[in-house]
Amino acid sequence: MIGPNPAEAAQTQPLRNWAGNYRYGTNRITSATSLAQIQAFVRKHPHFKVLGTRHCFNGIADSADHFLSLREMNEVVALDRAARTVTVESGMSYGQLCPSLERDGFALHNLASLPHISIAGACATGTHGSGVNNGNLSTAVSAFEIVTAGGDVLSIARSKDLRTFQATVVNLGALGVVTKVTLDVQPAFTMRQDVYLDLPMAQVREHFEEIASAGYSVSLFTDWQRGRINEAWVKRRVGKGETLTASQEFYGARPATTNVHPIVELSAENCTEQMGVVGPWYERLPHFRMGFTPSSGKELQSEYFVARSNAVDAISAVERLRDHISPHLMITELRTIAADDLWMSPCYTRPSLAIHFTWKQDWPSVRKVLPMIERELTPFEVRPHWGKLFTIPSTQLQQRYEMSAEFKRLVAEHDPHGRFRNAFLTANLYG
Repeated sequence: MIGPNPAEAAQTQPLRNWAGNYRYGTNRITSATSLAQIQAFVRKHPHFKVLGTRHCFNGIADSADHFLSLREMNEVVALDRAARTVTVESGMSYGQLCPSLERDGFALHNLASLPHISIAGACATGTHGSGVNNGNLSTAVSAFEIVTAGGDVLSIARSKDLRTFQATVVNLGALGVVTKVTLDVQPAFTMRQDVYLDLPMAQVREHFEEIASAGYSVSLFTDWQRGRINEAWVKRRVGKGETLTASQEFYGARPATTNVHPIVELSAENCTEQMGVVGPWYERLPHFRMGFTPSSGKELQSEYFVARSNAVDAISAVERLRDHISPHLMITELRTIAADDLWMSPCYTRPSLAIHFTWKQDWPSVRKVLPMIERELTPFEVRPHWGKLFTIPSTQLQQRYEMSAEFKRLVAEHDPHGRFRNAFLTANLYG
């Protein structure tokens, strides 16, 4: 039996994030394997952060004092077939959950482009989303369990206290230690994805809604050069016994004749199957396969959200900066996300377009380009992704996330002494 005291360890090497661009403020990590251990840790440490799969590109999960890791708490707690929910421990990643969920005949409504990230961390930051009718990953949450600053256990559910639930799902790690997450599921389904090359940007401006709605999930990849979208990835659900065929023409784009990587210079070996081959939902919704390095690995990322009604104007605004952007860019992805009612979500109350940048790992250059992009997108009340790189001042950020004042009042109620606050939250929520 595991005792009440979690195991503490100090890494000998500096602790960095997944991409290697961010060095954390301490390498002291404590791993917990039980609720009792988490409670004991919380009561003992006046300041700390929970560290997940380290996929954030900024200091949102950083600590100058101590880290708590729940990576070993990665089991399925319960599958409720009648309610269509699955409850998991918060150390579980999507890549760990999805195959077992498929075996039980169920699926999630959406996945990130990579399955390597932790479920609790993704939901806490309002991550990802693709599809005009699909909310981001946080919208699958129906309940969760959290250890508060006093070491108490609090259960929050959509069905019991809707307002508190809406306030706390996207919690930015500011409210406590999430220990369990309950997700809505649906019957398992199959999908195919087809890729089209060289989609004229003029067609995107003329037919954006039709293009974005052409599949269950659609991603457009561009380097902003030559007036075109390099690759359009169209992912479609395939019903039982249904036969879908891919068009030989897609708004002026031609079908790819082999699997491709979003960054054309890289091998498609890392990518999920294309060419219209039908497969399980969890092997088609992500762009990258579990067990392989996602994207390029050594990179920086930024992501900005605008209202979908402003999509064409926002795309044109960024395109005007192509000569400033392209020298430092690997690829940009454009995708849509449905509106939600989660206070600190980048898609709060508005259907959105996400403009995602994968940058070369050259922060001095990227740091100069980001303010240019943010200025161009200012008329559209742009919101940045919480876990990626941005330079929007705190005052503007708090205006864009219009429920931030109410969120801070809730944080003060649950964590009056700032046990879970760090430099990132202080600068961006309290600056």
